[in-house]
Amino acid sequence: MIELLYFASLREALNMEKEQLELPANINTILDLKSHLSTRGDIWAETFGNNSSFSLLVSVNQQMADDLTSVNDGDEIAFFPPVTGG
Repeated sequence: MIELLYFASLREALNMEKEQLELPANINTILDLKSHLSTRGDIWAETFGNNSSFSLLVSVNQQMADDLTSVNDGDEIAFFPPVTGG
């Protein structure tokens, strides 16, 4: 089981703050996870698909990660938009 957290505008777009997901055997990396999430429907495909207009940051167990970072049972994975300021 992994815990997924969604922040800021991403949370609003998905209408979801967090969830627990049984880790499918074919998910080994963040890229695999994004691909899996993108199959959930239109907004999920727009957010996590290959042609996503969202620029997402991701952390695994509160450490910044990239698409090739490993995903393991028990991980906490957070997705959030880039932080901007002025």
